[in-house]
Amino acid sequence: MVTQPGLTIQLKNLEEEIGVRIFDRTKVPLKPTLLGAEIVLRAKRVLHEADAIRNFVVHQKNDLEGNVTLGVISTLSPYLIPQFIKAMKGVVPDMHFTIKETGTGQLLHGLQNGDIDIALMATPTGMPGLKEYPVFNEPFVAFLPEGHSMAKAEFYELSPDDRPNLLLLEHEYCYNAQMLDICELKDSYDKVGEQFNYDINSIETLKNLVRAELGFAIIPQLSVLNEKESTLFKPFKDPKPVREISLVTSDTFSRKLLLEKMSQTIWSCLPETIKQEHAYKKIRWNDSPYFINATAGFL
Repeated sequence: MVTQPGLTIQLKNLEEEIGVRIFDRTKVPLKPTLLGAEIVLRAKRVLHEADAIRNFVVHQKNDLEGNVTLGVISTLSPYLIPQFIKAMKGVVPDMHFTIKETGTGQLLHGLQNGDIDIALMATPTGMPGLKEYPVFNEPFVAFLPEGHSMAKAEFYELSPDDRPNLLLLEHEYCYNAQMLDICELKDSYDKVGEQFNYDINSIETLKNLVRAELGFAIIPQLSVLNEKESTLFKPFKDPKPVREISLVTSDTFSRKLLLEKMSQTIWSCLPETIKQEHAYKKIRWNDSPYFINATAGFL
């Protein structure tokens, strides 16, 4: 797509730059010189290699074979990963997944040092060098003891009396930061004076503490999907607090087709109550002073 005069000028400029005449213009038809013929041959090889690189990149982006390490936050993994694994077997039968369930800090560290290829986690992270691909918004719900004043209400509204009774997870700093944000707290309450301090890391244990009337919790909606008969959990009024769940990779990760397949599969595993459109307030965590202070030693 270059005109003949423009091509002639470019060739002359190239000959002047390298100090070698590529074409013998005294002959008709135009023919390369001896050195020019070698230059043309090598140029064809370079173009062939450029095409090969382009094809390699396209193949890598579309490759659905091989091994991938997937890290998942522990507050989501038990409630989504079993269905995801089952569905992905039919979508990418030649892929092998190594799944690691861990906390947000460890996921970020793994993405940065290459131990984890893809993380399924709450975002935004605010971390340089990472790319985030949002998949869905998961609402939070309140999980209340039977004797709670709002146990029979349709929606939960935060009461100042509830704040001291908020139960948190010991090492889930991202989750805790979101809970403190929802409850408009700067830090967790000091419970040193109590007989028991709760050093727990499981949503299920958290729920059982609530059932024992030892406090109340705000938990992800997916964690109560199998408790449809229970009246202990209450949705918030609109705008509902939600956490954004995304697939996160390093900015050098190239397997875009795999990410697309994973995103579609995760969406297909979600219940309709999660897919429904509603007014929401996205709860952040990465800029929380609590999260920054809690993770200062390893992030």
